[in-house]
Amino acid sequence: MKRRTLKAMTLVEMLIAISIMLIGMGGFSLLLLKSLGTNKFIIEEGVSSAAVSRATNKIITALRSVRQADNGDFPVESGSDFDLKVYIDIDDDDVTERVHYFLDLVNDQLKMGVTNPLATMPVTYPASDDTVSVLANYIVNTDVDPVFYYYNENYPGDAINNPLVTPINVQDVRLIRVHLLMNIDPVRAPNNVNIESFADLRNLEIL
Repeated sequence: MKRRTLKAMTLVEMLIAISIMLIGMGGFSLLLLKSLGTNKFIIEEGVSSAAVSRATNKIITALRSVRQADNGDFPVESGSDFDLKVYIDIDDDDVTERVHYFLDLVNDQLKMGVTNPLATMPVTYPASDDTVSVLANYIVNTDVDPVFYYYNENYPGDAINNPLVTPINVQDVRLIRVHLLMNIDPVRAPNNVNIESFADLRNLEIL
């Protein structure tokens, strides 16, 4: 009976086997890193999109309660494509603040400035914002994609004269559309997230 002998791997065969294993591990590692990067991007975009949605809802809710300023000024002070000033009791303290929504194009941020009235006779509002806070990041609206659109009392029946041309005649405004484009990395896919909503300025109906 012949004795079977086990053939040992040569050094060359061992090196080839190790090389194949390392190549396989490298490919798996690259695939894992790419998958983690994609998942991280998706999660970050989802979180940012939710934050922008909350900011939009917050603005819409506030705009529905615009009212005359404490000095008697009209509820809407001014409005343009990227800038809106209105009077609201934004913090429920029975004092009407001037609320300033505007897009910071340099930092891609939608911001809110709040100004409290001065207890003068008559009441006055300082020209500049008292406090400024960031409502949403990664806002990428451009000149052809305004943040604010304005409509008169004849909308939607009158589609010819709506939305109103900016800068607006504030006494014509009865409806405001807030339109935000969000993208955490405009260089890569996916495309911009489009978020918009309408606010009916209810208190203006009785003026």
